[in-house]
Amino acid sequence: MDLICRLAAVGGRAVLHASGEIDLATLPLFRDQLVRAIGQNAGQLITVDLDGVTALDDTGLGILLGSAARARELGGDLDVVCTNERLLARLGVTGFDRAVAVRSGLA
Repeated sequence: MDLICRLAAVGGRAVLHASGEIDLATLPLFRDQLVRAIGQNAGQLITVDLDGVTALDDTGLGILLGSAARARELGGDLDVVCTNERLLARLGVTGFDRAVAVRSGLA
């Protein structure tokens, strides 16, 4: 399955909506979209909405962690929205949720 990323403003916040698979084949697109979102919104909170994501490999988690670090270097931050039980379990097992805030919604 392909990956579709769409950057939108929701309530004054930059939100990168991702749907599909985040894996070796789609990492360049995912990374580019994150870099663009962070660059355009330096110093702000950026939310990555993973609710449409069906697969997320270890490299994808690494890209998210690196993007959170970059956002923080620029005076902002990055958080994740995820309600998929399988992905939430993966974010917990890997410790990702201790490094990046994982929320159940945009509110």
